[in-house]
Amino acid sequence: MKNLGEAVLVRPDLSAEPLLRASELCCYRGERLLFSGVDLEVRAHELLQIHGPNGSGKTTLLRILCGLTLPTEGEIRWRGTDIHSNASEYFSEVLHVGHTDGVKLELSPAENLRFARSLGNQETEMSVAEVLERLDLYGFEDVPTRTLSAGQRRRVALARLLLTHAKLWILDEPYTSLDKAGISAMELVLTQHLDQGGVVILTSHNPIRLGSRPMKELHLFS
Repeated sequence: MKNLGEAVLVRPDLSAEPLLRASELCCYRGERLLFSGVDLEVRAHELLQIHGPNGSGKTTLLRILCGLTLPTEGEIRWRGTDIHSNASEYFSEVLHVGHTDGVKLELSPAENLRFARSLGNQETEMSVAEVLERLDLYGFEDVPTRTLSAGQRRRVALARLLLTHAKLWILDEPYTSLDKAGISAMELVLTQHLDQGGVVILTSHNPIRLGSRPMKELHLFS
């Protein structure tokens, strides 16, 4: 797997205003309370890992933070503004990779990424070929994605992260199906995003190893 370059540690400025702040979030699934009173905030250069047992609402919370699901109560502000009052600007700065890959199996990896790039408005200068090579998909760029292994399909999904300048990455179990080399490459992608001033919110059953970079945690209880 290609080296993505050396990441340079930059710590968050704790005196700065949070980029994302959520207050008193509450969510029901039917008549069942998933969680309530959830407060969180993240600044540039920060990663927040959300923990909790199955059924505690981790995926639902991520969808709420993305603006894809409305909370029963509470509010979310991005750069001080409610995300639903300026949704187009917020969505332009958010990239969500869900627990499922969200790729089209009949398309090739290159076609999937070209399609994803066509939907964005903050493209990086990296070519699709460069992104695929960096995630060790060189030689598989033109085959149907359905013929790839589960780990390779996950890499195609995560490759979208390298195609955008989105400030906030919201990731649901990004390490799913990845082997040791894939996890190492993903950790480097995360550290580079943080060191460039990005923000990451994720769930993961795997330990997150980002060197000496500070990480915040939020625990949900079912």
